[in-house]
Amino acid sequence: MKYYIAYGSNLSVSQMAYRCPDAKIVGRAILHDWKLVFRIHATIEPEIGSTVPVLVWKISDSDEQRLDRYEGFPKYYVKETLPVNVTGLRSGKQKELNAMVYIMAKGRPIIPPNMEYYGIIMEGYKRFGFDTSILKDAFSDAFLGIPTEPEPEPEYGHKYPAGF
Repeated sequence: MKYYIAYGSNLSVSQMAYRCPDAKIVGRAILHDWKLVFRIHATIEPEIGSTVPVLVWKISDSDEQRLDRYEGFPKYYVKETLPVNVTGLRSGKQKELNAMVYIMAKGRPIIPPNMEYYGIIMEGYKRFGFDTSILKDAFSDAFLGIPTEPEPEPEYGHKYPAGF
């Protein structure tokens, strides 16, 4: 078993139950000096002074393999390990631990998400009592980042997966 940090659509309890049947919620945490960004899909990027609320899950090796496929690891998202101070949902007790997180591979342009994807993340924010202004700001910022000319496709021809 290992710990996994979710900040995007994996805040959805029903989606995680489907994708990762062994997963259990450990608690909530805040990533300090990270910012939520949309590059069609959610990612986090270092930014001094910013914060991102996250949900921490305990997952099995088979759950991680399923997440790897879902997240397009290692081409679409890469994995890092970050320290987090987790607060239990029921107990309110805090525990410091290291957890794996998916971060989008470099080179993807800022692009707003579709409304269904955004809605799934918003539902998670509300369910777990996260500050929705962080999500709304990331959504607004994605519209500010739209290039006036279309970005060229990457040389290897990778398209963003539908429903990803």
